[in-house]
Amino acid sequence: MKNRVYIKDLKENVGKEVIIAGWVDVRRDQGKMVFFDMRDMTGKVQAVALPSHAEVIEKAKEIRLEWVLKITGLVNKRPEKNVKAGVLNGEIELEILNIEILSEAAPLPFDLSLEGYNLELTAELDNRALVLRQPRLQAIFKIQETVIDSFREFMKKNMFFEFQAPSIAPAVAEGGAEVFKIDYFDKKAFLSQSPQLYKQIVMTAFERVFSVNKIFRAEPSSTTRHLTEIVSLDAEMGFIDSWKDVRDMAEETVRYILKQLEIKNAEHLKLLDATLPVMIEKTPTLSLREAQQKIFEKFNRDTRGEKDMNPQDEREICEIIKEETNSDFVFIYGYPTRQKPFYVYPNKEEPEYNEGMDLLCRGVEWLSGGRRINDYNQLLEHVKIWKMDPAKIKMFLEAFKYGAPPEGGFAFGAERITMQLLGLKNVREASMFPRDMNRIDERLTDEGF
Repeated sequence: MKNRVYIKDLKENVGKEVIIAGWVDVRRDQGKMVFFDMRDMTGKVQAVALPSHAEVIEKAKEIRLEWVLKITGLVNKRPEKNVKAGVLNGEIELEILNIEILSEAAPLPFDLSLEGYNLELTAELDNRALVLRQPRLQAIFKIQETVIDSFREFMKKNMFFEFQAPSIAPAVAEGGAEVFKIDYFDKKAFLSQSPQLYKQIVMTAFERVFSVNKIFRAEPSSTTRHLTEIVSLDAEMGFIDSWKDVRDMAEETVRYILKQLEIKNAEHLKLLDATLPVMIEKTPTLSLREAQQKIFEKFNRDTRGEKDMNPQDEREICEIIKEETNSDFVFIYGYPTRQKPFYVYPNKEEPEYNEGMDLLCRGVEWLSGGRRINDYNQLLEHVKIWKMDPAKIKMFLEAFKYGAPPEGGFAFGAERITMQLLGLKNVREASMFPRDMNRIDERLTDEGF
């Protein structure tokens, strides 16, 4: 739209005639005057139709919430007594000179205002197209945008090359999760559950790589923590000395993301009543066995010897570390080798344990990673032990057949981190268009679509 001024820039145009465009967010008819709070993607401003403009007043009385308008108006300073300190455009208002109706809206089925909005999650998802206009929901996804953007920024600052991994895979190589099978012409293929093998392949050419990819998990789960489609933030790096290099890079990545959220999303965090987790100078690191011992000593609950941490273990070790160090984060490493995928590097001194790690925060796993096997013959041995078909991962194995440096990497889900950052009760709140076993936009029925 030619000559349009965004609402955030109106304060620089006091005394000038401008054109704005947006939605009617709030409407107040006071008889002789009609007030609109106009909203565009940059913010809100109060616009007023005055009795001196009879044609404008007449049209303004017809207009309702969420109508889309083009307004020509004069930017005026508010009287001192009407100034709203600390609010965008709280010191100005727009005197309406002309209104052009760009689109009318049907009456709203519910209140979208902060004060009146109280929809249950199911109703939110059933009315997704409309509720995305609600300020609280927009704040969630503005924060998620910063998480993804900050990950990308930090990777590039540290010489990581971005690539796009395919979403269609010829074979299942990760294990541990159900996969979606698809018809690929006259053959079978799968929706990718991870870009892991591809980022390792690309690492052998570019040394440091990352991707922001959609991945798919066909787990028949309807819990508050699972989706069938998520955004995975993945990084892989060559020429490491140990898994600790991966840990340190992961820690600094998360630290950078938290700092950017603090800078860019203070108002969104305030709106959602969310506080960022505390990351101390050096995040505590415990082996699985050390964590289990601490849980036993603190809670007299014996999980020593278990091969993984269950949700209760994760909550309790985070509680312990918070009490001991004030850190909301803790790294756990040294899981049993056979509990992880074939490519995870086994500890040389204790081969039954691997050099993989998880980053926990506030009782939930945020990130996983570790060192990978870079020796071709060792990979072949693990392929055999894991009873895999080497023909199905031929491209992956070839990357290591022809020379690969010591390497490792990490990955985390954008939705889960958003959920945990904001204290959301359900990961579906952190997905703009969530997919689960009961929903693809619309709720699934016995009849299907």
